[in-house]
Amino acid sequence: MAHIPDGVVATEILTLGALGTIVVLSYGLKKLDLDKIPQTAMLAAVFFISSMITFPVGPSSIHLLFNGLMGLLLGWAAIPAIFVALVLQLMFFGYGGLLVLGVNTFNMAVPAIIVAVLLRPLLLTQLASYEGVSKRFAVTIGALAGAIGIGCTTLLLASSLYFSGQEFAPMMKVILATNIPLLIIEATVTAFVVSFIIRTSPSAFNNPANG
Repeated sequence: MAHIPDGVVATEILTLGALGTIVVLSYGLKKLDLDKIPQTAMLAAVFFISSMITFPVGPSSIHLLFNGLMGLLLGWAAIPAIFVALVLQLMFFGYGGLLVLGVNTFNMAVPAIIVAVLLRPLLLTQLASYEGVSKRFAVTIGALAGAIGIGCTTLLLASSLYFSGQEFAPMMKVILATNIPLLIIEATVTAFVVSFIIRTSPSAFNNPANG
């Protein structure tokens, strides 16, 4: 449900989305450390594959995004990873559209940035502390990252449609309703993944692209 096809949103939204994506993508590339390119590519693949696994909800279907997890692991470097994954999804499966690529990237990248700015520093500070990261803290941070990823993407998606015309109001209601269970699922899965990574390979979070 996060991929908007071509011919749906207004020209003004397309322009704003493209400009916004250029700004955040440029900064994300600047913050991308060469040593972390393999990790970034791996998470781009996770983002790409997660869209292939869908869950039927009423008349529609939903899929996990993991953009919150990417923001937590990669910081600003999550932006180029998301962009590349969306380009590949468009090329191979026709997800979204070429003209609306900027809007789709922006809608999914901004939540990753929010997680990178708000939650990632807290996690890194706790990792560097003498006490380390408790299981409760890891689960909480992971759940918040997953919830922010889906929640903010849903709001940005709905806003893109709202400002493109009132005829999309019924579609917005469906999107908001179907993404509530998705938010719960993604928060739960991300909490488990973050807790597992911290327990087995905490160095995965030591990425310089956190600012």
